[in-house]
Amino acid sequence: MIKIFSSFAVAGLMAGLLAMPAQAQGTAERVERSMERGLKSITAGEPARMNKAMTQSQARRTCRAEMRGSGESRSSIRTKTRDCIIRKTQGN
Repeated sequence: MIKIFSSFAVAGLMAGLLAMPAQAQGTAERVERSMERGLKSITAGEPARMNKAMTQSQARRTCRAEMRGSGESRSSIRTKTRDCIIRKTQGN
């Protein structure tokens, strides 16, 4: 939701820049930069946690541990590990 809002805000600023006279564009660029810095600070950091979802590195570590000692071929272990990582990052 925030990313959609920030996209609209940046698009609105860009449209406004095209309509302004040349001398006012310098001020508008400074305002745009400050707004962009503000939006970056809002959207930076950890994303909202989904129910039981893991980061990709956590999922990779867990899935490798689950597949360790399996008597299957490397390609099938790779395929199952890839599917496991996708499931765990989505919270399933």
